[in-house]
Amino acid sequence: MSITTPAAHAELPLPAGDAFYRYDAPLAEIAPGTVLRTRAVTTPLPGTATQVLYRTTDQLRRPSVTAALVVRPDGARGPLVSYQQPYDALDSRCNPSYASTTGTPTVDQGVLAAALTAGYTVVTADYEGTEMHFGAGHESGYGTLDGIRAAQHVLETDPATTPVAMVGFSGGGIATQFAAELAGTYAPELDIVGAIEGGLPVRLLNLIDYIDGSPNWSKVIPLVLTGTLEGFDIDVSRYLSPYGIDVVRRARSMCGADIQQLPVLTMRELLAPEYADYHRVPAFAEISDTLTMGSAGTPRFPILMIAGNSDGVGDGVMIAADQRGLARSLCDRGVAVDYRELPGVDHAASGIYALAEAMPFLRARFDGAPAVNTCAAT
Repeated sequence: MSITTPAAHAELPLPAGDAFYRYDAPLAEIAPGTVLRTRAVTTPLPGTATQVLYRTTDQLRRPSVTAALVVRPDGARGPLVSYQQPYDALDSRCNPSYASTTGTPTVDQGVLAAALTAGYTVVTADYEGTEMHFGAGHESGYGTLDGIRAAQHVLETDPATTPVAMVGFSGGGIATQFAAELAGTYAPELDIVGAIEGGLPVRLLNLIDYIDGSPNWSKVIPLVLTGTLEGFDIDVSRYLSPYGIDVVRRARSMCGADIQQLPVLTMRELLAPEYADYHRVPAFAEISDTLTMGSAGTPRFPILMIAGNSDGVGDGVMIAADQRGLARSLCDRGVAVDYRELPGVDHAASGIYALAEAMPFLRARFDGAPAVNTCAAT
């Protein structure tokens, strides 16, 4: 899912030991998106960068905080691009607000730099929250939308007249799709003009079935199980075997790109024997239902959706039929969807394709071009 690993930063402390990321005052009376703290930071990106801590909402609709990095292009202040990085992490060193400031070049820095060079302002949020709830879709969506709100406060721009477009693939696609679904009710004041996304885990249990025992992608299971269940205040260890507990302990220090350090995994090995039939575990089924994409709301803007299909089922991680079904559902609700399924293309390659399509998509949306709509053929 994630394709980059952040290096240690020479100046900023790691988020786990950085007081900037902590906020202990009451939050209940503070509006979502409110800026709580800012600081200027140095990055390798072509622009002026600000870290921002802001109030947001967690998976259970409780007030929470998280951070984002906002970068203004030099000599310009164009439309706003919200880039949801696929950091897929249980360790806060992987947070985009921190990792994007490091000196080691990454694919994600390249995406941000391309947008800045085009004259767009960018925001990239720690949408998993400070508790690292990887896979908790609603929380990721709230964190993304409130990151856009916080960026507009820092930029002193009017939400009603500042066009915004969102970009996210794989783990970042979770945040992008849920933000798209939630925007109409949670952040209706934002002028979001489009979203490009891909590699979407439309239904959690289907994803787990597909990657269970996979030589490469089974290794993400402990990260997504841990982040998702803890987003719902459920202790993942209650369902794990002793072996599973040890694997999760190791996974807690990982970003998505680190998972190849783990062995090939199966749910039968990870779970205690009484939970081996995980489809019958009520908490798993209820969470999978809650996090099924398309159920949180209807986007109000065009979407470009990219899905790989390397083996007739999916891209090795995400199931093509589930993504196709999501596209059809959105089409049926009147959303202009440009759905592109890539035969023979795996997850990593479809991610490269999606990111390559990001700049043309952004230009078209910000220029007000007619939205491409393939609903009739999907």
